[in-house]
Amino acid sequence: MDGNDIETKGKCPVMHGAITTGETDVMDWWPNALNLDILHQHDRKTDPLAPEFDYREELKALDVEALKADLTALMTDSQDWWPADWGHYGGLMIRMAWHAAGSYRLADGRGGGGTGNQRFAPLNSWPDNTNLDKSRRLLWPIKKKYGNKISWADLFILAGNVAYESMGFKTFGFSFGREDIWHPEKDTYWGAEKEWLAPSDNRYDDVENPATMENPLAAVQMGLIYVNPEGVNGNPDPLKTAGQVRETFARMAMDDYETVALTAGGHTVGKTHGNGDAEELGPEPEAADVFEQGLGWNNHKSRGVGRNTVTSGIEGAWTTHPTKWDNGYFHLLLNYDWELRKSPAGANQWEPVDIKEEDKPVDVEDPSIRLNPIMTDADMAMKMDPEYRKISERFYNNPEEFDEAFARAWFKLTHRDMGPKARYFGPEVPQEDLIWQDPVPAGPTNYDIGGVKRQIAETGLPVGELVATAWDSARTFRGSDMRGGANGARIRLAPQIDWEGNEPARLRKVLKALEPIAAQSGASLADVIVLAGNVGVEQAARAAGFDVIVPFNPGRGDATEEMTDAESFDVLEPLADGYRNWLKKDYAVSPEELLLDRTQLMGLTAPEMTVLMGGMRVMGTNHGGTGHGVFTDSPGALSTDFFVNLTDMANTWVPVEGGTYEIRDRKSDKAKWTATRVDLVFGSNSVLRAYSELYAQDDSREKFVRDFVSAWTKVMEADRFDLA
Repeated sequence: MDGNDIETKGKCPVMHGAITTGETDVMDWWPNALNLDILHQHDRKTDPLAPEFDYREELKALDVEALKADLTALMTDSQDWWPADWGHYGGLMIRMAWHAAGSYRLADGRGGGGTGNQRFAPLNSWPDNTNLDKSRRLLWPIKKKYGNKISWADLFILAGNVAYESMGFKTFGFSFGREDIWHPEKDTYWGAEKEWLAPSDNRYDDVENPATMENPLAAVQMGLIYVNPEGVNGNPDPLKTAGQVRETFARMAMDDYETVALTAGGHTVGKTHGNGDAEELGPEPEAADVFEQGLGWNNHKSRGVGRNTVTSGIEGAWTTHPTKWDNGYFHLLLNYDWELRKSPAGANQWEPVDIKEEDKPVDVEDPSIRLNPIMTDADMAMKMDPEYRKISERFYNNPEEFDEAFARAWFKLTHRDMGPKARYFGPEVPQEDLIWQDPVPAGPTNYDIGGVKRQIAETGLPVGELVATAWDSARTFRGSDMRGGANGARIRLAPQIDWEGNEPARLRKVLKALEPIAAQSGASLADVIVLAGNVGVEQAARAAGFDVIVPFNPGRGDATEEMTDAESFDVLEPLADGYRNWLKKDYAVSPEELLLDRTQLMGLTAPEMTVLMGGMRVMGTNHGGTGHGVFTDSPGALSTDFFVNLTDMANTWVPVEGGTYEIRDRKSDKAKWTATRVDLVFGSNSVLRAYSELYAQDDSREKFVRDFVSAWTKVMEADRFDLA
């Protein structure tokens, strides 16, 4: 092969499939195939740290005071390559922390600052995150110094806290404990749009009705954290913007009071940037050439830093003293009239009419120059929306209340996705239990576990009901924001006790049998519910010929109604549960895709999903007792029959009315069983079929039982952060 041959297209001696080239992949060829990547997006192979690495152990050696001192010094250590506004990086670091945390949405718990995902695409290249690559690079010397004793995820949020403290604000507290991911969360759904900042009409049934925004999304346009600062679709109208602000903040679990506090507190310091030509900016980090070294939006044509920085396109500070915590935001917003103007970059912004010279902030580089402050359309909503206005005036007249409200709202914003306080770590963890942390009291551990199991067995409750009740209690867990799970026994409280997916009548029957056992034994009901499921699994295993003991750790507590924000638990209600072959109604998304979503939220792998599915079917746990997918003549036994009969070529599979299927004997054409799409995907999808065939093998019966017990225990203990 000569040089000409090497340069010929198609004859390059590099395996093109070894890297991402933008060429067609499997899902492009077969877009309707079930993509299991969401279950393995953080495969162990992407993590460069040793398997035994323990971040919490590393944190114990962290000198928190020294770290905070270094961060405080950084705030005023202006760099020539990216100079600090007014010599202070506080505003930039707060925006970085805010935008890391602010991608959280309540509907599925995804997003947020808990994983350091802002380092990776798409978040590192979102239009709303323009120039936050600079804040992360400014932090690099500190990350380099402290190494694995501090995660990027913790450092991002802590930098925001220290920024506020360095400007005179007293924060509510801080928790370490966020662990970094090492690969983009590419399967998180951020919207269907194919272009940045596409009109928000694309994600609303009716853009005039903010409540019609597509779930689980919270931001109004692709590439934004919240709302468009120039107005709905870039058209200024503060009252319309107020509606979008209210909806998007509600989808982040914030009420009007918290929304005003966060908006004002976030805009009390720092500035927006639009004093330059956006056309001169280079591509975002993911699209930039190698010589940019991971930085994006660089201006190589003219001066693009300092007073000439372009980020949002809006230009100016919100307050007179943008590096000082004060009540200046409300002073300017409420005491001046504001008119619509254009920034130097051409963006819509609001500026005051006849403002006093002393109320103008100074230029970021030349303190002898004073410039107009600005407000975005969202800021004007705080003045023009009647409810927001009431709260704004209240905060203006009661600055100490504003300080307290913002401190608590900022803490909630930056810690909402960390889950229960049991996961918190460090010297600044607040002692107060907050209802949004879903508090659960510690449960007893000194009761007779064997005696409780015997009492459960004596109730005579069927295996399917024991297992289904424990499953329903535990399946609410979301690894996205560490909410839900069996701890707390909230399945007995509103709203969960009445969820359709929990079969309220059956649930109340089982609880009625289990509650006296908990009362008599001294165990929590949460523990008894899980033990009941374990008893059912052990009985099913014995029926299949295997004597196993399901691992169990006591200590779950029982939450009370006072500890439960019932409204916030509505989002945990399952709309489908493939494991119990239930679908609340038909959705645009297929049942098997809904199964993957729930599986990923519970932190399960594809093999774990497969073994749990097969076991749940043969134990008779289907919602409403339907026979779909129960491919066995011995229901209640933890056998491999689901896989054996699914893969048996003596059978055929035929669609019937109602979106279900029949499994028929190939010779007699006699119907043997019925199935749903969720059942049959384990035989049709090539990857899932490989797992199914493994468990259908004659030598896999014991492996199946042990693998099921392992996966079952993982689900039952997913929320046991107290065991870490």
